Amino acid sequence: MGNIISNQAYSFAICFVCGVIIGIFFDIFRILRKSFKTPDLITYIEDLIFGIITGIFLVFVLFVLNNGQLRFYIFFGLILGIIIYLITISKLFIKINVAVIVAIKKTIFKIISIILYPFSKILGFIKNIISKLILRPFRILTINIKKIFKPKIIKNIKEHKKQKIKNNNDTDTNIPRKLLTKCNKK
Repeated sequence: MGNIISNQAYSFAICFVCGVIIGIFFDIFRILRKSFKTPDLITYIEDLIFGIITGIFLVFVLFVLNNGQLRFYIFFGLILGIIIYLITISKLFIKINVAVIVAIKKTIFKIISIILYPFSKILGFIKNIISKLILRPFRILTINIKKIFKPKIIKNIKEHKKQKIKNNNDTDTNIPRKLLTKCNKK
């Protein structure tokens, strides 16, 4: 009798620890979601992976520990382990790991920017040479074209506005004068 109770207490303790491990594993996925913004499809895939890995882990533990027998105290130990972990350590675990991952990301981006800095300067120099040697003649052409056509465009716009005002004063409709005179002649 004492052997059965000690065996059940041992199984309960192991399942409690398994619940804590599942909580940590769950928090790892939460940390990844907070650290790296992912689309919804990736989140669904992560949830599926979490479920599969957790299921395999639980089946393995149940077969090794209890020959695959399901008892109430096993579920109670798992649930209790997850709840106690989530209430006590989870928030601190997430904060620390998110801070570490963000620091690592910033460091990596800083290193990459330092490595790429000479290349950006070289590309900027090449861009300046191209714009000075190749694009400058075309810029002069476009400036001259703007100088030629800009006064004509402004003049046409002003004439159009005057004609519109004149047409509005003559009739209540927006029909141009030429069309009105053609209609009156018929």
